[in-house]
Amino acid sequence: MTDAVRKESAAVQEMAVHWPLIRALLGGTPAMRAAGEKFLPKWPNEDKKSYDARLKVATLFPAFGRTVEVLSGKPFGKPLTLGDDVPPRIKEWSEDIDLQGRNLHSFTASLCEDALGPGIGGILVDFPRVEGLKTVAEEAAAGVRPYFVQIKPWQILGWKSKRENGAEVLTQLRLLECVAEDDGEFGEVDIEQVRVLYPGRFEVWRKKKVDDNKEEWAVVPELSGTITLKKIPFVPFYGQRIGFMRAKPPLLEMAYMNVKHWQSQSDQDTILHVARVPILTVIGAEDSVGADGNSVPWELTIGASAAVKLPINGNMKYVEHTGNAIEAGRKALLDLEDQMRQTGAELLVIKPGNITEAQTLADNEQGKCALQRIVEDLEDSIDAALQLMAEWVNEKQGGHVTIYKDFGAATLSDASATLLKDLSASGGLSKQTAFEELQRRGIIRPELTWEDEQERIDAQGPSLGTLGNGTDGQ
Repeated sequence: MTDAVRKESAAVQEMAVHWPLIRALLGGTPAMRAAGEKFLPKWPNEDKKSYDARLKVATLFPAFGRTVEVLSGKPFGKPLTLGDDVPPRIKEWSEDIDLQGRNLHSFTASLCEDALGPGIGGILVDFPRVEGLKTVAEEAAAGVRPYFVQIKPWQILGWKSKRENGAEVLTQLRLLECVAEDDGEFGEVDIEQVRVLYPGRFEVWRKKKVDDNKEEWAVVPELSGTITLKKIPFVPFYGQRIGFMRAKPPLLEMAYMNVKHWQSQSDQDTILHVARVPILTVIGAEDSVGADGNSVPWELTIGASAAVKLPINGNMKYVEHTGNAIEAGRKALLDLEDQMRQTGAELLVIKPGNITEAQTLADNEQGKCALQRIVEDLEDSIDAALQLMAEWVNEKQGGHVTIYKDFGAATLSDASATLLKDLSASGGLSKQTAFEELQRRGIIRPELTWEDEQERIDAQGPSLGTLGNGTDGQ
């Protein structure tokens, strides 16, 4: 018995430092608010009530999440292609690759989001455990076949590996799982367990009650067993690889910028809240002395039929914020937003010497953008997973896939313009803001205005494909 089976290895802990930040940003405003002081620190001497009120109205500018969404969607704007070398039954299985209704195209697109977000993940090629089936024909008749399982980075607890025939291979892998089991007639209970994979076998560990005050992790024999494959059926994929089973988020710097924006936006909202309320200032008003000789406090009465009595040279006026700090804060936020867009666009910029992926392949050079390299690595991971699927059923090969990659841009300006267009199309950026940003970059003539351009758009009528979608029969 040991609790070490649940402990994250040092390599995982090193990567996991960034994951709470990534998960919170991808979770949007609710997740960032739930993180509280972790990403929105309290000001010096700020009381809890004031902080809670500030946190409650804070909203996230979703630059990181939208950029991950847009960039991960680029390779999948066209269908993933299965090669002629993919066996017919694996092609059939690819229509429901995970036995949860996702085809291989949709499954791979989800992996790309993990590669661009947390930066790492994996594919477990599993095979159902079914008792009483002895032949391949019986398995086929029962619909039993291998399938893909998407492994999130926070499920990976640790691993061991060795060099074999020049390649690094896993000799042990620990995965954290949560399974639902029946709890009474209508309920379910989630149980945490650790699956430990070895070549040719696996163990399932769960907490076991030792006495009334103590629990320990122990192997559950009835859930453990052997497999026919003499290797661990797991394939990692990476965003920015730094070693075997180790990677970092390719948009990590953008994530930190987004947190800075979250904090600065809260500051700006607070300044606006204070500045919108003018302060009435009275100069020269003093308490008077009553008939009994006691001091009578000066009182202010405001109304259409009321008058205010002030001493000679007294004054009363509203004091308002000059707005200088507000404007400086607004410009700082806009600059930060632009920096985040530029950081996201950098993943689309190819190296000098090639303009498109087609030219890159024709010239046999390495002029590719970072996103294209990530997609190529993802192709290799899918190929390896298909090969494991083939080995489960004694096929000679699993074949290859091709993912669309002709989306590189020649310059950062081109890449930035492309990202602005995609963000606007996905709803992550208003059309007016996209217009103004493109104009600021010199792509749109400076003399044009958004109002004039909007009139031209309205005058040209609806776009092709949008006619006939109304509900009034017109």
